[in-house]
Amino acid sequence: MKSSKRHGRIDCLGMGIIPYDLLFNVAKYPKAGSKIDARDFFMQGGGPVPNVVIGLSRLGMKTALIAVVGDDPFGKLSIDEIKREKVDHRYMIIKKQPSALAAGWIEDGSGDRTMVLSREIFVKPNDLKTATYPRPRIVHLDGRDMSATMKLARWAKRQGALVSFDIGSMRNDVSEAFGLVDHLVVADVYAYGFTGARSARGAIKRLAAYCPGTIVVTEGIKGSLGREKDSGDFVRQPAYKVKNVDTTGAGDCYHTGYLYGLLKDGDLAERMMLGAAAAALKCTRPGARTGIPDLKQLTRFINSNPKIYR
Repeated sequence: MKSSKRHGRIDCLGMGIIPYDLLFNVAKYPKAGSKIDARDFFMQGGGPVPNVVIGLSRLGMKTALIAVVGDDPFGKLSIDEIKREKVDHRYMIIKKQPSALAAGWIEDGSGDRTMVLSREIFVKPNDLKTATYPRPRIVHLDGRDMSATMKLARWAKRQGALVSFDIGSMRNDVSEAFGLVDHLVVADVYAYGFTGARSARGAIKRLAAYCPGTIVVTEGIKGSLGREKDSGDFVRQPAYKVKNVDTTGAGDCYHTGYLYGLLKDGDLAERMMLGAAAAALKCTRPGARTGIPDLKQLTRFINSNPKIYR
């Protein structure tokens, strides 16, 4: 497809929700009805797909983002952050509705977090102006706005792009898109919930009935298990041991490393290793974006022979 409005070629075009995150460090999770003081507070943009395109940009890839924000201060903050990260923001959608917001509590010591999302703003199919989009090597999606997701995934296939899909939890039915997905990397919470399987191996086998592409299931400190398209061989990647400060965005960073490896023509084992390394580094810093590594940090960590969970 040719268009005088098209903006060249890029490595990854992402589309997904972009809530603005308000994050509180707490000594321990509060009991119901109690009041506690936060040890620290910070705020930054969030969302699985925005985090990934920012991560790929830090690793030297050329990326762009499609996401909807409100015509309000939080929307402006989100767009400004995308600009600073050298992600092409020209395809952002601004509506006269409140931007999505997320509040999170991060527990000291464990690094575990609980997030609450408020979102009343959505990407609709007619918001997508595909004639103006650059031609991507990968289109990365989260499936939260399914009608728009299907439109962009079909467009991606016509462009010859690979379709990557990120699902972290059971929220809305996204299985309609699986037939278009080349790389399905999902958290165990979703994989087990959707398939009814009790192991990553079993979940991958059942997901393969829906998705013809490569499938990876992430399991936190248990590591990840994957199987390449058209291959019966499973690949196991252990999780790396680090001082865990905050797990927010760890899955997004796994996708970042995985897609970076894919863009560099790495095999499945290499892609999963890069995903695990990026996820581990993220967990050493608070917030979904603060700990996203650049290429120098990622390479140094991998070359340090990091310890793994056994």
